Amino acid sequence: MIYLQLALEFLKIGFFSFGGGYATIPFLYHISQHYNWYTLEELSQMIAVASITPGPVGINVATYAGIKTAGILGALLATVSEILPSLILVLIVSKLLKKFKDNFWIKSIIECLKPISCALLASVAIGLIKPELKDINGMILLGILLALSWKSKKDPLFYILLAGIFGIIFHLFS
Repeated sequence: MIYLQLALEFLKIGFFSFGGGYATIPFLYHISQHYNWYTLEELSQMIAVASITPGPVGINVATYAGIKTAGILGALLATVSEILPSLILVLIVSKLLKKFKDNFWIKSIIECLKPISCALLASVAIGLIKPELKDINGMILLGILLALSWKSKKDPLFYILLAGIFGIIFHLFS
């Protein structure tokens, strides 16, 4: 039964997460709340590992969540289930793209999806940060990294590595 639920949830993620791998995070957050397959802390770790692992973040998280939930078969099922809708949609859209590429309604729909994706990501970010509000070192680090990212537009990997280094330092001295 868990395999069917896993496949259905990741098919849903594959169909409805527009905007790249990070757009899957609200769905993964929902799964953590609804099924208790993993905790919010584990979701944060999944996102961190997927962000520094080669490959698409959404697929990496699906693989990680699948293996955490149901082992190797779960990882394979979650990954394929998340990829399948995109594969089907890309095949269909590529056939229709020339015909509708300048269509006002299509452009309008895409433009509406962008802020919706941002709002979903912001909502999840707040949900992931709330439990960490008790950790003063983490909040200071978050503030510093946010300020740095706004001031200097470096590659996100730079901030991930910097956060990892500070995390190790905080862990060693606490």
